[in-house]
Amino acid sequence: MFGAELVIVLLAIYLGARLGGIGIGFAGGLGVLVLTLLFQIKPGAIPFDVIEIIMAVIAAIAAMQVAGGMDYLVSLAERMLRRHPKYITFLAPLVTWFMTVLAGTGHTAFSTLPVITEVAKEQGIRPSRPLSIAVVASQIAITASPISAAVVFFAGILEPLGVSYLTLLAICIPVTLIAVMITAVVCNFLGCELKDDPIYQERLAKGEVKLRGSQVSS
Repeated sequence: MFGAELVIVLLAIYLGARLGGIGIGFAGGLGVLVLTLLFQIKPGAIPFDVIEIIMAVIAAIAAMQVAGGMDYLVSLAERMLRRHPKYITFLAPLVTWFMTVLAGTGHTAFSTLPVITEVAKEQGIRPSRPLSIAVVASQIAITASPISAAVVFFAGILEPLGVSYLTLLAICIPVTLIAVMITAVVCNFLGCELKDDPIYQERLAKGEVKLRGSQVSS
């Protein structure tokens, strides 16, 4: 029985991934419908609190996007990254971590990824180093954001067990930040330098790599 239920869940996920967009939601609803009708699984209560938080965050981000707030945040991030470009591997995850913590969603950090790539290449730093940890930081910070749906939902589960909302944040905020910075140290040693990468140097010589700033020799 469990195997059949698992197959239904995986098929629903696959169908949602194929459809994309709003089809993801419809595929999830179809999976729940099949499990409820065919396997007599009792559906859980609709998490209205989580849905309302997600709606509020999306509405706020949309308003910020229309008002130019996202462009302003990206410009601030770019200014800070270009001011200290040699520390891009450590500053990039800090930027994406804070953006996610303050916004409640990791999607806000995606706008900074082209900036991180550009600054890293201009400094001769392998872009995969800051990019990899920046993306991870933007997602793990969801568990430390006071306004993220994940934190609110998990706090509701832990509340009956004696763990308050503030206690959860007091643990998750420093732990995720420390974990991100430790991982950034590890990522700083991944791969060879761009000046030692023959494929990159070949593309650079052919003009296939365009840099907005000046290349800084390390």
